[in-house]
Amino acid sequence: MDPPEPLTILIAAYNEEAALPLLHPRLRAVLDGLDRPARVLYVDDGSRDRTWQVLCEIAQDDSRVALLRLSRNFGKEAALTAGLDRITTGAVLILDADGQDPPELIPTFVAHWQEGYDDVHGTRLEREGEGWFKRASAHAFYRVIGRLSRTPIPRDTGDFRLLSRRSLDGLARLRERGRFMKGLFAWVGYRQLAVPYHRHPRVAGRSKFGFWKLWNFALDGITSFSTAPLRVATYLGLATALAAFVFGVFTIGKTLLWGDPARGYPTLATLIVFLGGVQLIALGVIGEYLGRLYLEVKQRPLYLVEDWRPEAAESANSQAEPATLEV
Repeated sequence: MDPPEPLTILIAAYNEEAALPLLHPRLRAVLDGLDRPARVLYVDDGSRDRTWQVLCEIAQDDSRVALLRLSRNFGKEAALTAGLDRITTGAVLILDADGQDPPELIPTFVAHWQEGYDDVHGTRLEREGEGWFKRASAHAFYRVIGRLSRTPIPRDTGDFRLLSRRSLDGLARLRERGRFMKGLFAWVGYRQLAVPYHRHPRVAGRSKFGFWKLWNFALDGITSFSTAPLRVATYLGLATALAAFVFGVFTIGKTLLWGDPARGYPTLATLIVFLGGVQLIALGVIGEYLGRLYLEVKQRPLYLVEDWRPEAAESANSQAEPATLEV
C-alpha cells in the first residue's frame, strides 16, 4: 500500500505578530490528528512588526514548521505564489493568518480530497466581525465578477481551500503578473467541491484590507478575468453617438421647419461635458488594461526571497538559502 500523500498548510502573513501565536496552537492540534505527514509553511510578506521573530519562535518549538521571508511586501497574491512554488510534493491547504478560517475544518477538507476532489474550497455562510459595508461590497463583488467572467468563480469563496497535486502543477504554469488567485484557482478546473462554513472574527489585530485596497482588488479581479468593461465602453460610445445623431437630426429638422434663434448654450455646454466624461471613462478603462499589459511586458519577477528555512526534517539535508530571485 502506497504511503499517504503529504499535506502542506500554507499561510501568508503580513504584520500578524498578535494573531500567529493564537492560531498555531489550534493548527498544531489539528496536524497531530491527521493520518498523513503534514507541515506548515509560513510566508512573511515583508512584515514591519515582529511577525518574523514570532515565526522563528514558532519554528523552534515545532519541527514541522518551514519559513519563507520575502524581501519586501509584494502583496498577498505574490506571497501565496511564493509559498506554492516551494511545495513540490503532495497537496496544499491555504489558510489565512488571522484565524477567521477555522483550521478545525482541515480534516473535512482532507477527507474530500481523499474522495478524489482536486479543489476543496470553503464557502462563507456568514462573515462575523465585519462591518455591513464590507459584507455588502464583498457580496456584490462576487456576483458581479461571476456574471462578467467566462471562468466560473465560486461565490463567497476566498483562499481557504485544499488543492491536489495536479491542481498545483496546473497553477504553477500560470505566471501572469496581475494575479487574482481566486480566479486562477477556478481557471485550473478539475473536480471541485464547496464546503459551507461560518467565518469567525479575527483572533487579533486589524484587517490590512481597507476600502482602497478592496477597490483595487476588485479592479484586478475584473480586468484579469473579463473584457466586459471594454465592451461596455464600446457600447456606451455607440449609444452616445446614436443619441447625438438623433439629436442632430431633430435640431436640423426643427431649424428648417420653424427656425431656431441663436440660443441653447446651456444645452451645448451640457453635451460637451457629457461627451467629455464618456471619453474619459473609455480612456480610463482602456488604460487599466494597457497598464496590465505594460506590467506583463516588463517580465519582472513575481517576488524576491530574503530567507528560506525548511522544516527540521528537510533542513537536515540542506542549509538555509540566501536571497534568491523567483520568477
